Amino acid sequence: MPSLPTPKNRSAVLGIELDGDGAHPAAWRFAAHEPGALLTGSRIRETVQAADIAGFHLATFRDSRTTDTGAAGVAGRIDAVQRAAFASTVTRSIGLVPEAGVVYTEPFHVATQLASLDYSSRGRAGWLVSAENTPQEARSVGRDQLPAGEAGAEAADVVESARRLWDSWEDDAVIRDEATGRFLDAGKLHYADFEGNRFSVKGPSIIPRPFQGQLPVIAPAALLPAVEADVALVTAAKPEELAPAAEAARNAGAPRTLLELDVVLDARGQRAADRLAELEAHEPWQGGARYVGDAAGLVELLAELFQQGDGVWISPAVLDTDLPELAALVLPELRRSGLLSSPLPGSTLRESFGLPRPANRYAAAAAL
Repeated sequence: MPSLPTPKNRSAVLGIELDGDGAHPAAWRFAAHEPGALLTGSRIRETVQAADIAGFHLATFRDSRTTDTGAAGVAGRIDAVQRAAFASTVTRSIGLVPEAGVVYTEPFHVATQLASLDYSSRGRAGWLVSAENTPQEARSVGRDQLPAGEAGAEAADVVESARRLWDSWEDDAVIRDEATGRFLDAGKLHYADFEGNRFSVKGPSIIPRPFQGQLPVIAPAALLPAVEADVALVTAAKPEELAPAAEAARNAGAPRTLLELDVVLDARGQRAADRLAELEAHEPWQGGARYVGDAAGLVELLAELFQQGDGVWISPAVLDTDLPELAALVLPELRRSGLLSSPLPGSTLRESFGLPRPANRYAAAAAL
């Protein structure tokens, strides 16, 4: 194998998407599980534990309010935050990042659900922001679709309100003083007092400040700089276009970048190109930057991408086929080369990204 680039001082982050049977729309045709397994806890446990043992830093769980009752679609699924909450009880070190929409959800509920997930996972939770704004999403909750171009502003408002709610409890607000019978120091709870274009949030939250202080907010780069994101999810049509896209995200203010890559690997004696052709014969894949080939070639590509961003988010074409190959051949080689370090039990997702625990805005203001 050719020599790999010199690793950065900080290890790269490697994530994986675990929704459904895989990223390819025909993945369900090649899944190894029984029909209906996507709606069971055993399927979630199987995939997330495999990713946890393999050493991925984070797993994402896609979501949608709408369903596709066609043969190739997902007819139903458990809410992404609920899937991540279940996964928190059966994993040790992997970050758990559910996709939560911001356009047709109640902002207060999103913030408190994610704070609860951060506690159940002991600091391994994140938030994949979705600004999906389709007629189907709107109809599912009895609302009108937002005018074109306004979803980004709504996403910015929802993220800001969540950040204020997470800070509405100071870290030492819970005192549990048995002598006086006081559970809280009321002086360390604060109103969020957020006024957005379409909603307002008074607060404070009903959940103490999250374990990490603030969950890492991962947002599509297209939402920057309006959305205050900790990590920009960078997409492109081809792998060679990811580097300039990552640079643009950094210029837009993203502290960290995560590059999205679709992956089809040689597996089970079948070439990746043949596997992809077989999948495409059923339905075309409208994905983005893609790698199709053997594990060694993917290791080389990831080594290059780690120099261009802070990590890579892999979307396997077929989970039951590509995840075992990633676990057996790709991640071990990345660790051997020093390009990847597995997350340690007890570490937080912010630590995986090299993000410090942020100061509480209200406590900091009171100290001035």
